[in-house]
Amino acid sequence: MIKKGIPLIDQHDKNFMYGKHGGELIPVTLKKPVSDLRKLFEKLRDDKSFLRERDDYFKNWVGETSFFKLENLTEHLGGAQIYCKKVSDARGGAHKIYGAVVHAMLCKKSGRKLMATDTGAGFNGKLMALACKHFGISLKVFMGTHDVERQSENVKAIKALGANIVPVDTGSKTLVDAVSECNRYWMANCSSTHMAIGSTVGANIFTKISAWSTAQISRELIVQIKDEFGEIPKKLKLLNCVGGGSSAIGMWNSFMDYPKSQVEFVGIEAGGPRNSPLHAAPLSKGGKLGILHGAMQYVLMDSEANIMPTASISAGLDYPGVSSLHCFLKDCGRARYTNADDESVLEAHKLLTELEPDVRPSLEPLHAFAECIRIAPKLSSDTIIVINACGDVLKDINIIRKRLGNKYAQI
Repeated sequence: MIKKGIPLIDQHDKNFMYGKHGGELIPVTLKKPVSDLRKLFEKLRDDKSFLRERDDYFKNWVGETSFFKLENLTEHLGGAQIYCKKVSDARGGAHKIYGAVVHAMLCKKSGRKLMATDTGAGFNGKLMALACKHFGISLKVFMGTHDVERQSENVKAIKALGANIVPVDTGSKTLVDAVSECNRYWMANCSSTHMAIGSTVGANIFTKISAWSTAQISRELIVQIKDEFGEIPKKLKLLNCVGGGSSAIGMWNSFMDYPKSQVEFVGIEAGGPRNSPLHAAPLSKGGKLGILHGAMQYVLMDSEANIMPTASISAGLDYPGVSSLHCFLKDCGRARYTNADDESVLEAHKLLTELEPDVRPSLEPLHAFAECIRIAPKLSSDTIIVINACGDVLKDINIIRKRLGNKYAQI
């Protein structure tokens, strides 16, 4: 069960397990660098000077992100009142900037001058590159060649910021393979390189750093909701897409101690193409307990424990595993997980383009909007839905143009 008053990231046992999920199931050669990173992070997360520096960057460099009612969508759908936390307002256009800043700060504190990271949608690579340029750190970004092709706008930005993209042409050529290759590189270069996993996945310390960083989303949101309503509403639903899961954990963190009957967490995974057996939804479509990238979690795998292929219109959600924190929340019953298929995501984009053109969510958060469109008309008018628009649509314009035509690909 979830313990009140204790940060979610600290609710693990001595083996770094959240129930039956998580851990640090890593090669012996990585035990020391992981231990060193853990000691550094645990020391700095309580250091007042470090926290002041982080908060200053979040406030003045990243910027506070907006919260507002989607008046037209609410009126169109009927039922629940719909609000948006537009995290894509942040510098660089996505929630990944929070982890990028913290990892850059940790890298500098460790005395290293080189960082390695993974990316799928390209947001993590782009924003790590942005932070590394600011902090004077060299960066290698590992990215599957399939994602290099479909996320060309972010690839251009990563290169323009001076980072080195390492194309990964193995396996499915997507995020799962980029993470694997990045891990292999770090194993061979851990003495000189700081490892920055882009989501709440991997060995426990990387999950903790990512979730601790994106918690800024909910620190802002809980104040904004109280300012809007005078209190936390009695019927509040927080909708967030879930791939690795960093933006969702960030959105939910400050609301963890509220009862589920008052504040419900809804995570929306990638349901993949309609009428296809392929998807990227281990929490809502039968993932099995297995090990991936150093952690026990629900994984899409066959009867012989081979990782299964995935499919999603969104590169950022196209991953066969999921954060151990989300697995823990699912097992405890604190969060509900569902999925949206590619076609529903595209329909959501069309509707938002017509009714709320200023929101501009990328394909990842459009999964959450698709779920909102499905459930809002069935809910009472005193129910408040908040959706995290955690990424900007610019990176997906070519995909949208190909699928829907120029009418819905205007920026």
